[in-house]
Amino acid sequence: MNDKLNINFYPGHMAKTKRLIKENLKYIDIIYEVVDSRMPKSSKIIDIDEVTKDKPRLMIMTKADLCDKNETEKWIKYYENQGYTVILINLENNSNIKPILKATENILKSKWEKRENQGLIKRKARVLVMGVPNVGKSTLINRLAGKKVASIGNKPGVTKNINWIRVNDKIELLDTPGVLWPKLDQEEALNLAALTAIKEETLPLFDIACYILKTLEKYYSNILKERYNLDKLDEDIVLSLEKIGQKRGCLIKGGDIDYDKVVSLIIGDVKNGYIKGVTFDRYE
Repeated sequence: MNDKLNINFYPGHMAKTKRLIKENLKYIDIIYEVVDSRMPKSSKIIDIDEVTKDKPRLMIMTKADLCDKNETEKWIKYYENQGYTVILINLENNSNIKPILKATENILKSKWEKRENQGLIKRKARVLVMGVPNVGKSTLINRLAGKKVASIGNKPGVTKNINWIRVNDKIELLDTPGVLWPKLDQEEALNLAALTAIKEETLPLFDIACYILKTLEKYYSNILKERYNLDKLDEDIVLSLEKIGQKRGCLIKGGDIDYDKVVSLIIGDVKNGYIKGVTFDRYE
């Protein structure tokens, strides 16, 4: 799966966002790189080093309640070996953001000491929040602020502009829209589409649903059985879609299968968090 796909989800605001980030980088002390823990490779901005230069970074892996922790832990160790500080967190039901604040303090400790030695007044840490669409940037900002200051939506492209947000007496954040790159390989594109980081319409919905089922069969056959009552997929995957449609009542008049509804159901099961304990990026 190394073929490059020219996807249609690289709107003008992404190029503009990268330009604005570079213009504001001189004001930034640290970068929060937000990554979906179910796809720690596919949701990592591919050219972030080019955009952020040598700024210190904290990687925040969100949706800890939905990932396969054993598989994601391999990626955490991989990034830690590259020098990252990584925090795995569930932002939806866990408002304990102390590990993030503590890690920020540790990373910036030498910088603050240097400022103090120069006789400069201590100020708030200026944090740039970056990530691909729909990985939880706005939820993270709201958790840090302790109130709703950023719009949230279970779809990509909710944040449209670059905004400074004062969250507390220690941090102010520069929130940015989700950033992608113009070309994705096939597996990256399918992972991002399956986990709603790019608009579902970017790829054929049928292909996305089939990819989800095949991933479950390959790595999580227990979930395939529990969720869809399938021990394995049929050689002709349409037959498996028919079985799911029959069991889940995805029918049209006359009792025929509503394939569009089956496809939407499968994608929705991932999108809405009904399928848990999965990590689509595999560390081999």
